[in-house]
Amino acid sequence: MVDLGVRLGDLWLKNPVLTASGTFGHGTEYSDFIDLERLGGFIVKGTTLLPREGNPYPRMIETPSGMLNAVGLQNKGIEYFCEHIYPALSGLDTEVIVNVCGSSVEDYVAVAERLECLDEIHAIELNISCPNVKEGCMAFGRSAEGAAAVTAAVRKAWSGHLMVKLSPNVADIAEIARAVEAVGADSVSLINTLLGMSIDVERRRPSLPNITGGLSGPAVRPIAVRMVYDVFKAINIPIVGLGGIACTRDALEFIMAGARAIEIGTANFVDPEITVKIIDGLNEFCQNHGVSNINELVGCAH
Repeated sequence: MVDLGVRLGDLWLKNPVLTASGTFGHGTEYSDFIDLERLGGFIVKGTTLLPREGNPYPRMIETPSGMLNAVGLQNKGIEYFCEHIYPALSGLDTEVIVNVCGSSVEDYVAVAERLECLDEIHAIELNISCPNVKEGCMAFGRSAEGAAAVTAAVRKAWSGHLMVKLSPNVADIAEIARAVEAVGADSVSLINTLLGMSIDVERRRPSLPNITGGLSGPAVRPIAVRMVYDVFKAINIPIVGLGGIACTRDALEFIMAGARAIEIGTANFVDPEITVKIIDGLNEFCQNHGVSNINELVGCAH
């Protein structure tokens, strides 16, 4: 049997397959398609201190080999999550990770403090990289100083596993990874979406009311793999890789580049069973190649 278990610092996952925030709802939406407990874990949609309406419609545009989205972190806020979503997720034999967003450092800290009270939430993903909001998120993730400031503040408020989600829309993603590692991040996830734009040539106007959106899907994968490869050489904490993963071979590229776990995002919209298919595919690959433990492949391309 192949051992697919991985450890992100103090966080153990039964396998390296997670889901990307914003593509999997709160998990229960996919329970008709897959057994959620087969996943290493799943990351719920971005959660803020107060409810957010999100950006005007339309919010998504299909592009060659991907999509642009400008949802704008629509959610009902942390209190709604604690009172209505969390009870439905309690008791699952998999890790439920909350993606935490904010417009200010104080907002991030307040959400983390509220989650600290929930016994079955062992990890948060600190979103400092969403490009679709006017305040917060990528405003912090653009610089090493901003990323370190919000990470350090949340580290004081949150005792569980702290994963920081990094933006590719920067000059040097490795510099930012080093900065958040230095102030207490337990792991980093990369990459978030690339900032893109589409124009409706009939209307002669931007396709999205938000003008720009985050590009995801297979089109971004080579960039994401390169960034994981670069960050692996720069830091000592674990990496979670994401960006255009649509099959087992895609996941293996990230793992061999240095990711200890991976997140599947846009592919969930195409095939709601893709996560468990990739888990099975990783097991089959390891069996066929004489690999007894998936960790043997982490960073092996270096």
